[in-house]
Amino acid sequence: MELRTLGSSDLQLTPVGLGTWAMGGGDWKASWGPQDDQASVDTVHAALDAGINWIDTAAVYGLGHAETVVGRALKETARRPLIATKCGRVWPEGVRDQIHGRLTADSVRAECEASLRRLGVDTIDLYQIHWPDPDDQIEEAWQAIAGLIEAGKVRHAGVSNFSVAQLQRAQAVAPVVSLQPRYNLLQRELEHGVLPFCRQQNIGVVGYSSMAKGLLTGKVTSGWVAALPADDHRRGEELYQPDALEALAPKLAALRDLAVGHKVSRVEIALAWSFHQPGLTSAIGGARRPEQVSPLAAAMHVRLSADDLQMLDALFPLAADAVAPAARK
Repeated sequence: MELRTLGSSDLQLTPVGLGTWAMGGGDWKASWGPQDDQASVDTVHAALDAGINWIDTAAVYGLGHAETVVGRALKETARRPLIATKCGRVWPEGVRDQIHGRLTADSVRAECEASLRRLGVDTIDLYQIHWPDPDDQIEEAWQAIAGLIEAGKVRHAGVSNFSVAQLQRAQAVAPVVSLQPRYNLLQRELEHGVLPFCRQQNIGVVGYSSMAKGLLTGKVTSGWVAALPADDHRRGEELYQPDALEALAPKLAALRDLAVGHKVSRVEIALAWSFHQPGLTSAIGGARRPEQVSPLAAAMHVRLSADDLQMLDALFPLAADAVAPAARK
């Protein structure tokens, strides 16, 4: 299995990592709807069986629940995948629809201890600031994470959703090993400055939303969206609205034709495109059922030619005025 070094760290990642956002379950602000915990545990085991060697999660996914589920899965296996989790999103106890940013040193340290308990591990391999929010607390949080590394509770530190300016501010405090941004064929704003900067600075990049929350799988139709659980946050997403889906249909048909030519699925093509991009260390593929793991693992063996990549660039061009989400804050 191919392994890739994450930035300046000693972490060796497979080209695809397992994403666990949906494993947080339903009834919270950014829910993907109800989820069966046993299915989540089985999905983690299936990913490890398939050769995926790292898991991405976050404290806020299900308000701690996704980390608890991952911890349960780890207890049931002797294998030790690399674990990446995140801090900086907090919520009032007992309140499931109010999430806000907090990056004070005390909060970061307390969140790390809570994540260690839920995951059932002694050390977090990659600890990341989830969002640069509040912006004026970035340096305080980054210094606190540097302290967690010194204390042996964290091996390496990364950030998520940061702009170039925010990356530079963190670098002035302590090294930044990695960035986790949104990145997929439909949302390529990362290429307008952030990705070149990371390449130049040897900052590893692990992209999330690699399948645009399911849009690139080809399964999403207006009827499919209408059948989503009421608490699935994708119902309100701009790209999930009927007009957007209609405009996307011809592109997805062309993506299907390319996949057929390679004898693979659209999931595999979309993931492979991500980690074929210069500077991308690994792409995160979300799954909530064991059968969803097979295309994620298979994608690691897909090789796209220069002609394939050129065709995909033409099909899903980078908008000239695209701006990364963190840069808008």
